[in-house]
Amino acid sequence: MAVQIDGEQYPHQPVLYHEIILALNPKSPGRYVDATVGTGGHAWGILKTSEPEGLLLGLDVDPQALALASQRLAVFEGRAVLRQASYAALQIELQKIGWESVSGIVLDLGVSSLQLNTPERGFSFQSDGPLDMRFDPTTGTSAADLVNHLAENQLADLLWRYGEERLSRKIARAICAARPIHSTQELAQIILMVNRGGGSRIHPATRTFQALRIAVNQELQAIEMVLPQAVAVLQPGGRLAVIAFHSLEDRIVKQFFRQESKDCICPTDQPACTCGHRASLREITRRPIVPNEAEIQQNSRARSARLRVAEKLQLA
Repeated sequence: MAVQIDGEQYPHQPVLYHEIILALNPKSPGRYVDATVGTGGHAWGILKTSEPEGLLLGLDVDPQALALASQRLAVFEGRAVLRQASYAALQIELQKIGWESVSGIVLDLGVSSLQLNTPERGFSFQSDGPLDMRFDPTTGTSAADLVNHLAENQLADLLWRYGEERLSRKIARAICAARPIHSTQELAQIILMVNRGGGSRIHPATRTFQALRIAVNQELQAIEMVLPQAVAVLQPGGRLAVIAFHSLEDRIVKQFFRQESKDCICPTDQPACTCGHRASLREITRRPIVPNEAEIQQNSRARSARLRVAEKLQLA
């Protein structure tokens, strides 16, 4: 399932691949959505398992990833429709191709190995590249814009909110003192001067880079937008599978699944229900599914992955 980039083979191991296929249980002639299609790893499995007539809509804002997905999925001869779009526009994109409902949806959140391994995209502190971090490098605000133009208190708040960085104020102060900053290595070195590691098993720049990437791509807002849309377009019995890679993402998914699996969401101290809410989902995974040691050994990015699955209920 390798793909090519600039004439070279690019191996890609989709995270929790077998667990996603088991969760969605694709069948012919079902219709499925990979709303973060990336280079097409999960999509390939969905299309293969749903042969001969299963269809898939693949969404991604990253044009480089879409080009590789198109290459990988060409073997399915038109059963895959790929669109450059955010998963926050899920319902709009489904309307464009005339699909009213689908049998299953997968969301593999966060940054991909392709993005991390391409220095000029600016996602990684382990290589030197421009401070970009945009999933779609043709539009929007870059990480350099935030790093070089936000007020110190705004930058500190961003690092705390999206990176849960305990040294957010010291790092923000150091960044502002060192402006202008243009490269990933420049930023990583500034963070290292503030935080030499302190015994943590993660690189000192990890949380800052995470926070900037989330802010640049408005990732948490997009997750909050897509989840209700996914429930709306799922057929009864259809499943939504979401892979999160950090607590901020996972918390949004967990809370949404818990709320939508209840018939009443009134405050617990309220004597009678007045909300009129009815459960739309059944949680398949009360606890998230995590990768086994074998997968982590093969793909270190899988280490922090958490998969939650919910099934659409038949509403009266």
